[in-house]
Amino acid sequence: MKTLNYQGTVAFFKNGRLDTMKHTHVADQKIEQERLLSLNSPMREVIRDAGTISCIFNKSKKVIVNHRPVSRSFIVDLPIDFSALNTIYRYSLGEEEFVAMRSSQTVFIKPVDQYRYPRKIWIDREYFLPLKVEVYNLAGETLEQVVYTDIQVVDTLKFVKVEKNLDDTNITHIHLQETDALEKMDFILDEQAIGFHLVFFTRMDTGISDKKVDHLLLSDGFSSVSVYREVKSDDTQLGVQTLGTVNSFTRIAEDYQITAMGDVPVKAVEEIAQGIAFQ
Repeated sequence: MKTLNYQGTVAFFKNGRLDTMKHTHVADQKIEQERLLSLNSPMREVIRDAGTISCIFNKSKKVIVNHRPVSRSFIVDLPIDFSALNTIYRYSLGEEEFVAMRSSQTVFIKPVDQYRYPRKIWIDREYFLPLKVEVYNLAGETLEQVVYTDIQVVDTLKFVKVEKNLDDTNITHIHLQETDALEKMDFILDEQAIGFHLVFFTRMDTGISDKKVDHLLLSDGFSSVSVYREVKSDDTQLGVQTLGTVNSFTRIAEDYQITAMGDVPVKAVEEIAQGIAFQ
């Protein structure tokens, strides 16, 4: 995934919506670039380049630049060290199947607990690229799917440049601030968040002196959970909220509201949010 040059058409099914996009991955030594180009409205282009993701909307000419993206791939996030997850996931091989007319090996990834979702990945037998990914809920129903309808591996591809001639007023930057030191955290995460490790901590400035937002990103290698701590508001919706595949849980602790949110089961976000304690 990191070293080959490849391109194809990818269908994304999530939250009851189907999107079809052109996908391109360019690699030159240690430099990578990943690009998605929509085939249907709303027309847009998404480029992952040097740790940032830029989303360009054709009609409005607006650009959103995320300087701290959660995922490392548009297709599937994979852990760097699979053996480190042997205590929370079990892996098994399935049958050989065809995806985009290419022979693929199916791999089942099943959690050992109720804190994460099972997955199935179809891996190309020649180039070892993921051709299809499915995520299931705990009842075995498909939550989301990513699948190539065609794919080509080539020797070289060209890098593309994010538009430079746009007015700065059309560019919105997300998470521009640097990661904060963990010592600045005045709260701790209880051990109930088993299998999730801390990726980064940031304290975001909302422009109001007493309303900063703390953001913790947790990951187990496949799934990620964001935890937000902010000053409580009167219209806060407490408890569980669900939007498609994303579950969240919010509770009040002292003068703050704690929200855990991610593509994980309700049990995971609830116990992570309940596990936040103040030092």
